[in-house]
Amino acid sequence: MALEIERRFLVKGSDWQAHRRWQAQLRQGYLVSGADGLTVRVRTSQRDGQEQAWLTLKAALTVAAPPAEDALTCQEFEYAIPVADGQGLLALCPHQLLKWRYGLDLPGGDWVLDVFEEANAPLVVAEVELATAADPVVVPPWCVRELTGDHALSNAALARRPWATWSPAERQALLDPLN
Repeated sequence: MALEIERRFLVKGSDWQAHRRWQAQLRQGYLVSGADGLTVRVRTSQRDGQEQAWLTLKAALTVAAPPAEDALTCQEFEYAIPVADGQGLLALCPHQLLKWRYGLDLPGGDWVLDVFEEANAPLVVAEVELATAADPVVVPPWCVRELTGDHALSNAALARRPWATWSPAERQALLDPLN
């Protein structure tokens, strides 16, 4: 079983840019995105002039785990697929999003940062993948709110219900701790 263990954070400001290592534009769509935690995602990526595609299945954790790990651990199975297949599958996806992903040179795990475009702009979210849920994380000061376990801000949820469709009150509730 492939486990994904990650923590996610809302980002404010541009200080993160000093840590950029690489960038890629991602388009991802969801063939399945259920309330039960099962998602089937297709993703294409443009990086350094090359396009790639993947099919990913994610499922809510079903193995026994301490409660603290439930919000940040899921089963994830990801497979490279031909780009033409990825594009064809994206055309079937009712819910999609576009973002720029940046690899970051931060310690304590594999850090990436997503700058959302289109209907999810101007959201910026950083995430760190960990080897274990107990791994310590030094959170940069520009990560202003932890989003781990906030399903309304998952990529699948943002594809279904983009930030632009949130009411002003909903947006403010997310941003209030930042003022």
